[in-house]
Amino acid sequence: MFDSAPLLRDVFGFDDFRPGQEEIVDAVTTGENVLAIMPTGGGKSLCFQLPALLRDGVTVVISPLIALMRDQVRGLQEAGVEAGALTSGNTPEETDAVWEALEAGRLKLLYMAPERLAAGSALGMLRRINVSLIAVDEAHCVSQWGHDFRPDYLRIGELRRALNVPLAAFTATADAETQDEIVQKLFDGSEPRKFLRGFDRPNIHLAFTAKDGPRKQVLDFAAARKGQSGIVYCGTRNKTEVLAKALCSEGHSACHYHGGMEADDRRIVETRFAREDGLIVVATVAFGMGIDKPDIRWVAHADLPKSIEAYYQEIGRAGRDGGPAETLTMFGPDDIRLRRSQIDEGLAPPERRMADHARLNALLGLAEALKCRRQTLLGYFGEQADPCGKCDLCDSPPEIFDGTTPVRMALSAILRTEEWFGAGHLIDILLANETDKIRARRHDTLSTYGIGKDWSRPQWQAIFRQMMGHDLVRPDPERHGALRMTESAKPILKGEAHINLRKDTIRKATRRPAVKAMVSEEDAPLLSALKAKRRALAEAARVPAYVIFPDRTLIEMAETRPANLDDMARVSGVGAKKLERYGATFLEVLTGAVEELHPARRKLAGRNQGDIYDQLLEVQSQLSRGPDGIDKPLSCTASQLAKVAQLRPDDPRAMEQVLGDRRHERFGAAFLDVLQQAG
Repeated sequence: MFDSAPLLRDVFGFDDFRPGQEEIVDAVTTGENVLAIMPTGGGKSLCFQLPALLRDGVTVVISPLIALMRDQVRGLQEAGVEAGALTSGNTPEETDAVWEALEAGRLKLLYMAPERLAAGSALGMLRRINVSLIAVDEAHCVSQWGHDFRPDYLRIGELRRALNVPLAAFTATADAETQDEIVQKLFDGSEPRKFLRGFDRPNIHLAFTAKDGPRKQVLDFAAARKGQSGIVYCGTRNKTEVLAKALCSEGHSACHYHGGMEADDRRIVETRFAREDGLIVVATVAFGMGIDKPDIRWVAHADLPKSIEAYYQEIGRAGRDGGPAETLTMFGPDDIRLRRSQIDEGLAPPERRMADHARLNALLGLAEALKCRRQTLLGYFGEQADPCGKCDLCDSPPEIFDGTTPVRMALSAILRTEEWFGAGHLIDILLANETDKIRARRHDTLSTYGIGKDWSRPQWQAIFRQMMGHDLVRPDPERHGALRMTESAKPILKGEAHINLRKDTIRKATRRPAVKAMVSEEDAPLLSALKAKRRALAEAARVPAYVIFPDRTLIEMAETRPANLDDMARVSGVGAKKLERYGATFLEVLTGAVEELHPARRKLAGRNQGDIYDQLLEVQSQLSRGPDGIDKPLSCTASQLAKVAQLRPDDPRAMEQVLGDRRHERFGAAFLDVLQQAG
C-alpha cells in the first residue's frame, strides 16, 4: 500500500487531505481507471499530481490551457518536483530542458495540450518515455456538444488504448449526459471508478436579477465591492470594452479581455489578473478555463450565460480559496432570444438542439426560481440540499401569486393552435392583436382570442418565460421554436394542479427591448434556422455567408414564408442562378418538404411563364387520352411545354412548329386557348 502522507506534507505542504481527495488519490495511485467530478477549488490537481510521485514512470497530463499548465509546472518545480510542459508557448531553452529531463528519466509529470496529440510524432515519443498514467484535466471538453468542446480531446481515448495505461479524468462540470459521453469517448464505454464529490460551493452567494439599466447595475455591484478582484462576463466583445472603460471612470482598476485581442495583449491581462490585487477583468467567455487565482471575490454576468453548466463553471472561478464570494447574474428577454437563436443557428442535429434548449430552460428555471437557488442548482446536477441561507431568495423570499389562471390561458392558446406557434403569436391571440397572421389563420375565432387583456405584452412575456423555467413548455427546434407542452403542463391545463409564479418579475416587466430586433419575435426562430442552413452551405463552399444570401434576403424569407419555388423566386436577392442552386434547400427549411419540379419548370419559377406552364400541364393531363378519354396516351415533353409558355405561339401554324403534327392535333387548340386567356 502506498503511503501518501509524507509527500502530502513535505511536497504540497498539507497536513490532511480535503474531503474526498484521499479515496481518489488511492484509486489513481493503484492504477484504476477513474472519473472524478469535483467542485472548482476542490483540489483536483493534487489528485493526479500526488499519484504521479508515488508511481513509477511518467504521468502525462492533458490540459486545455497553456497558462494553466505553466502555472502548475512552475508550482511543482518550486516544490522540488521534476515537471515540464511541451507547449507552443515554450522557449527553446524550456523545451530542451524538458527533453533532457525525459531522457535522463527524472521527469515525473509531462503536461501537454490536446492539440499536440494530432502530431504524428507524439505517440512515438510517448511510447519511448515510459508513460505509466494519463491524467485528463477539464475532461468535459470531450463532450462534442458541450460549452467547452475541444476536438482534439477525442484523440485521448485512442492514446489510452495505444499506451495501454490507466487513465484518470477530472472535471468540475458534468451532468449525467456529459458523464456518459466522457465514459464512452475516453474509456471506450467500460465503466471507470466514479467519484462524485458534489457540486456545492457553499462559500459562494448566488443572486439573479432582471435587467433594468444593466450598466448601472454592474457599476453599483462593483462599487459595493471596491478593491476586490472580480470578473464581469459579457455576451459581446464590444460590451467588454465599454464596461471596462465605465468601471475605470468610476475609479476601479479594470481591463477588458476577449478573443479578438492580440495574443500578447491577452497574456498581459492574464498576467496582471494573476498578480494584481483588486483588478476587475471584463471579459467574454474566452477568459475561461484555467483561471487559478484563488482570491476572486465576485463574478457578475452582464448577460445570461449559455447554459446552466456554463453558469456553474463561470461562477466557480470565485472563492477558490474557500473564502466568501458573491455572484450576480442579469437576464432579460433579449438574452433569451439571443441564446435561443445561437442554439437554432448551430449545426447540431435536432435532438441535440432540443437538449440544449432544455439546458437553457434549466438556467431560466434557476433565474425564475421561487425558493432557494442552491437547491435548484444542485437539483439539476442530481443532488439534494436543504435551503442554504446564502442566496438572494433565502435572504429575501420573493413575492409569489397563484398563476394558474394566466398559465391555463397560455396553455389553452398553445393547444388550440396545435402547438405550431411561438410566444409572440400566442400573445397576439391572448391580447386580441389583429395581425395579418391571425386573420390569415382565422385565429380571431378561437375561444382564447382576447382573454388575456388583464396583462400587458411584456408581462405575458414574463409569464411565458416562467412557464419555460418551470418546464411546462419547451421550444420545438423542428417547428422553428414553436412551443410544445410537456407532460407536467397537462394537469394544470385540466384544472387538476395549480402553479405559483413570481409576482416581482411580472410586475417589473414593463420595459420594451431597447434595440429593435431584425424580425418579429414570431419569425426569429425561422430566421435562425435559415441562417444555420446558410452557414452550413457557406462553410462547405468556403465562402462568406453573404455570398449565399445576404441577411435582408433571409429576413424577407422568414417574414413572407414562401410556400413554393415560384414564391421563392419573388424574394429580393433570389435570382435565377441562386434559385436553381439553393431554392429547394431553403424551401425545405421553410416548409419541411422538398418541392419536386422538373428542371424545365424550375427555370420558369417566379415568372408568368411558370403559371402558363402549370395551366398547359393541367390541360395536357385532361387530354392525354383524347377528348373522349379513349385514345392512346400521348403527352408533351417538359421542354416542349416550357417552350410553348415562353414563345407563346399565337396561331395554329406556329403551335404546330413547336409541338409537331401528332401533339398539335391533340393539344394545339386547347393550348392556344390557354395562351389567349393568359393575355
